[in-house]
Amino acid sequence: MTQAFDIVVLGGGTGGYIAAIRAAQLGKSVAVVERDKLGGTCLHRGCIPSKALLRSAEVYATMQESERYGIEAGSVRLHFPGVQARKQSIVEQMHKGVQFLMKKHNIQVFYGNGRLLSPSIFSPRSGSVSVEREDGDIITLVPEKLIIATGSRPKSLPGLETDGQYILNSDDALQMEEIPKSIIIIGGGVIGVEWASMLSDFGVQVTVVEYAPRLLPAEDADISRELERLLKKRGVRIVTGAKVLSETVKKDDGAVTLDVQRGEDLQHLQADKALVCVGRQANIEDIGLQNTDVKMTDGFIRVNETMQTAEAHIYAIGDVNGGLQLAHVAGHEGIVAVEHICGLQPHPFGQHQVPRCVYTRPEVASLGWTEQQAAERGYDVKIGRFPFSAVGKAVVYGESEGFVKVIADKKTNDILGVHMIGPHVTDSISEAALAQLLDATPWEVGQAIHPHPTLSEALGEAMLAVDGRSMGI
Repeated sequence: MTQAFDIVVLGGGTGGYIAAIRAAQLGKSVAVVERDKLGGTCLHRGCIPSKALLRSAEVYATMQESERYGIEAGSVRLHFPGVQARKQSIVEQMHKGVQFLMKKHNIQVFYGNGRLLSPSIFSPRSGSVSVEREDGDIITLVPEKLIIATGSRPKSLPGLETDGQYILNSDDALQMEEIPKSIIIIGGGVIGVEWASMLSDFGVQVTVVEYAPRLLPAEDADISRELERLLKKRGVRIVTGAKVLSETVKKDDGAVTLDVQRGEDLQHLQADKALVCVGRQANIEDIGLQNTDVKMTDGFIRVNETMQTAEAHIYAIGDVNGGLQLAHVAGHEGIVAVEHICGLQPHPFGQHQVPRCVYTRPEVASLGWTEQQAAERGYDVKIGRFPFSAVGKAVVYGESEGFVKVIADKKTNDILGVHMIGPHVTDSISEAALAQLLDATPWEVGQAIHPHPTLSEALGEAMLAVDGRSMGI
């Protein structure tokens, strides 16, 4: 059976389904091909389930410290099956929401393995999609335009291949039926530190091993140092500048043992489990790219600023194109691709305009250049800082550690970067993103009235502090 559509989206994750909805809004006939479940990694194996677990960990940690708030809670017990049940309930609720959106916008969803076909008499250019369903039936979709949104999966390391029992990746960890007593996390990037924070709050003895000199190496150095300090304060062991010696990895007697090299120092580590968090790789295998002229760079599909590949009728969005691997980036790229297809003029965006969030306790959020990156680009910078210890609501919450750091250009007064670590900063970073979009200066953001008492005051005061105008310090 062959069906024609204006746009076919290969992959029904966040980028794919948002692209499909935008295309339907613009009057296009749309199909989505999904081999698993709508919502993709973000909904089923990433953003949503991990944040559900993080929230349970936060509540558990707060209840254990309830006497600080004048509340005697008695014996507090962690029931991890209940934690997992809550997580799954949230995922299922959100999954139903995505399915509803597909029906609401008359988007046809084809479940099965989709592969791009070579040009044929029916489709004189590459881009037609063969969908092999579970029952063996094959459907051919012929689009005018194709959007590849096949996402990514966790990377592995030689010698640390996951087995789902002793050596895990983030997908495996989300399905744990019980928490271990101890764990070694390989990788101190975003995923690694989120798991470190969560498992530490659940009472697990956590060791983080990071190859770079510091945690969160892509973030501002001041933020990394503060997060490392606070995690260590909670009992997390952190080993940076260290390389795992893969030949030493052993799984026996119900434990994982391995050695890490740190300069001249050799450390022997042992734990119940190891969790490998060393990045993600694009899902490009077995989707028929060899039947196209699409170009690749380092395992990712190469695109231009409108998400077009080397074949003008084929677009690629989200993790598969090698940009920032964030769900909100994938969604925005989907909108850019569809609006370009429809002859509109989508607003281009650069990576420095994308808010980045880390859901540790406390949270980390950032936008734009770090202080080091700004200096490397030749900017003469001025910096404003404001601590959460001077914010009334943070003190009331009992979460007053951390700060906001604003980096601005002395010459133009442009905001170059905003970096935050503290309570609920992932909810505050959007104000900085809007300020940058509207080309606001730090003074203008500071002049906006921030209600008191709120956590947002920290950002307003940090903006004023750029020019020495903060009222709070």
